Amino acid sequence: MRFFLRKIAFPGRATLQRKMAREGLLGGAAPKPPEYFGQDEEKVGSQHDGWELAFVMDYSRLIDEETWEFIRRTADFYPPDAVTMTIADQRRVYDRMCRAFFQGYPQGVTATDRTAFGVPVRVYEKGETDTNIAYFHGGGFVVGGLDSHDDVCAEICDRTGFRVISADYRLSPEHKHPAAFDDAFSAVQYVTQTWPGTLLLVGDSAGANLAAAVAHHARGKIDIAGQVLIYGAFGGNMDKGSYLRHANAPMLTLDDVLFYMDVRFEGGAPDNDPTAAPLHDTDFSNLPPSLIISAECDPLGDDGRAYRDAIRAAGGQAVWIEEKGLVHGYLRARDTVARARSSFTRIIDTILALGHGKPFPPDL
Repeated sequence: MRFFLRKIAFPGRATLQRKMAREGLLGGAAPKPPEYFGQDEEKVGSQHDGWELAFVMDYSRLIDEETWEFIRRTADFYPPDAVTMTIADQRRVYDRMCRAFFQGYPQGVTATDRTAFGVPVRVYEKGETDTNIAYFHGGGFVVGGLDSHDDVCAEICDRTGFRVISADYRLSPEHKHPAAFDDAFSAVQYVTQTWPGTLLLVGDSAGANLAAAVAHHARGKIDIAGQVLIYGAFGGNMDKGSYLRHANAPMLTLDDVLFYMDVRFEGGAPDNDPTAAPLHDTDFSNLPPSLIISAECDPLGDDGRAYRDAIRAAGGQAVWIEEKGLVHGYLRARDTVARARSSFTRIIDTILALGHGKPFPPDL
């Protein structure tokens, strides 16, 4: 692992690593900005006049060939610089990529579209059940919809037997925060009123953020048996940890995260708003049992750990798993990458346990 110094990132600007790569500097010693000359090297990494330590990870050692093939195939449809496209073009290439990975429906699973208090939803069913999963798709609050995670939801339904209700919440920039959260909470209210029974929340990436935000907001209003949150962004400290270690990870970079934040909010991210960033809540008590999964090669990774720690500190039940060698968006690799397949099995096993009121599986 090598490191370099970078100016603290801000929306719309390429990271210093990219600039250094263009200038052919990555192979040598890290250049120092003027304020670092003469300073103790041990201090590098803390904040000094807006400069911080960033890392150049050796992903060739962390990521196996199966996962690299998944990354390459994804890039064939959704290029790494997609955030530089217009919003319309981002959605077009993202939808094309999702369709390329679509695996179809397992036998016996049906899907029906309906409206949930004004929010489009897709309901997946396989026989009778009293357990319901409200699913929130990823996509940075900018891309995605009912079709982007269609087969993921169908497979969850098939392997658990539970009803899955996927919510097509409004996207940015047309609909700024709190539109997506409002739609997510409305969909959950609809689920509880339409199919009384056990309720679980599941989401990936932006959808994990929404699921957690709903869980916080629902306390005292709606009984939630558990939540499963997959490589989510929860509002952690972006000036340290995985945000710097994996600032230029395959599939999702820090620049991408900052772009999505800039698009999501009007006038910048709000302060102390758990409907936008669950880690900004001041009360983590009485949350449902939570499985929080991070990909190792992902700038969002430490958000999962921090969210687990906050729940546990308040006396709750939470398990955090860092999936070694995996990248953001790996749910689409569950059929081709052994590590992703194992992770998806852990997700399914936990959903089954929580849906039946049992403890977390012992082999997580």
